[in-house]
Amino acid sequence: MAHACRWEVKLDRTSDWLAIVGNIAFVFLFFPVTRGSSVLPLFGLTSEGSVKYHIWLGHIVMTLFTAHSFGYVVYWASVRKLHKLLEWKKTGFSAIAGELSLVAGLVLWATTFPRIRRKMFEVFFYTHHMYIPFVVFFILHVGINYTTTMLPGFFLFLIDRYLRFLQSRSNVRLLSARVLPCQAVELNFSKTTGLRYSPTSIIFLNVPTISKMQWHPFTVSSSSSLESDKLSVIIKGEGKWSNKLYQMLSSSIDRLDVSTEGPYGPTSTDFLRHELLVMVSGGSGVTPFISIIRELIYTSENLKCKTPEILLITSFKNSNDLTLLDLILPLCGAPPEFPNLDLKIEAYVTRERAAPPKEQENTKIRTVWLKPNPSDAPISPILGPNSYLWLGAIISSSFIIYLIFIGILTRYTIYPIDRNTNKIYATSSRALIHMLFLCIGIFIAATSAFSMNKSKNAREIKTTQIQHMEGATPQASPNSSFYNADRELESLPQQSISQLINLHYGERPDLKSE
Repeated sequence: MAHACRWEVKLDRTSDWLAIVGNIAFVFLFFPVTRGSSVLPLFGLTSEGSVKYHIWLGHIVMTLFTAHSFGYVVYWASVRKLHKLLEWKKTGFSAIAGELSLVAGLVLWATTFPRIRRKMFEVFFYTHHMYIPFVVFFILHVGINYTTTMLPGFFLFLIDRYLRFLQSRSNVRLLSARVLPCQAVELNFSKTTGLRYSPTSIIFLNVPTISKMQWHPFTVSSSSSLESDKLSVIIKGEGKWSNKLYQMLSSSIDRLDVSTEGPYGPTSTDFLRHELLVMVSGGSGVTPFISIIRELIYTSENLKCKTPEILLITSFKNSNDLTLLDLILPLCGAPPEFPNLDLKIEAYVTRERAAPPKEQENTKIRTVWLKPNPSDAPISPILGPNSYLWLGAIISSSFIIYLIFIGILTRYTIYPIDRNTNKIYATSSRALIHMLFLCIGIFIAATSAFSMNKSKNAREIKTTQIQHMEGATPQASPNSSFYNADRELESLPQQSISQLINLHYGERPDLKSE
């Protein structure tokens, strides 16, 4: 009997330590998925590049929390106290809240494994929202005092998530689309000149007519330096969502509602420090390299700086896919030639032995000009050009608002009950109030900052439109200029880069020989 008691005590302590170690991992869980965070750049990380750390931490957290819960079930069963599983204590740890948090976490966790995530991405996406009850019941389980260890990461995540929600509520101005014969499209959006981003950045797109819930990330193919008022994205039809988008743009449509979130990317990319850039891609993977080449075109032509030699090695399944290389040059803004850019492209077509006959070639790119609604706005930074200053103001002011509210409540409600009566303020009620006031602080601060920047952007856009109308030719009506100021760009000659491409049919790249 003494041996059994010793075993039970060890199990009790082990279960406690599993929870403590799990909470240490939980502290860092939300930092990698805070896309607009100022913390990640300090470590040279981007939001998409740090997702792997979120995955690792998530597996650690759920493994330890599951072992913690299982250990206590065994412990309570051994000491004949299984009734504790149904306890919701007024103070201290609440077992039911912990069990509900674990159930939500297990549902979320079950869909994160690669085989399920890749084959049933929508299931993974929707069940991932179970993080909300997981976190809420976790806080109710341990109380607000114990939760303060993971508060900084979750606090920054909440601010970032709410700002992304505000940005994604409005439609953006989609000007045109280039439809390629290889089931790919290039979407060209209007953007404010104050929106700057680095090559290889990503942006999330939502097309409500296809799905109101689905957001898909795509690499930005444009350069904010070369195309100061445009942002381009290349999308290859490889799934239900992207194929539906291609079909819609291939048909006769006048406009398309699109919402965006981002862009996100590295703070800087210093390509000039290299003498040679070797870029290897397959299929639509050439997209991020297009953004790099466009950035180097600007550096070469406008800044007159020496640029590195560029060797692009890319492979495609069919010759139709070669039309993706025609998108290296933007619809507008490109120089007539590359006098200072040493670019060489080795393109491989793996499933064809030779070039198709001329009469069978389908390499024509069709440009579809769209008519945005007057309410559609150019893509702009969430918090303007001084985003980090605004983000710091939101973090500090929202936390101050939270402290003021919780201070007033504590002084006039919680403290009198705890000190002047025989009652004790419930731990779960205290935790709910803290969560509520934290959300209120974020709502007030973030909404105010976003609204001020949105109003500023609207004034700048209106000024730009007036200037454009005043400079328009007499034949151009203000209405057509407003809806699609760049329609005349369709007549500009699309520069050919065929002389830069060395084609190989029926073979794969030999990277050793390259």
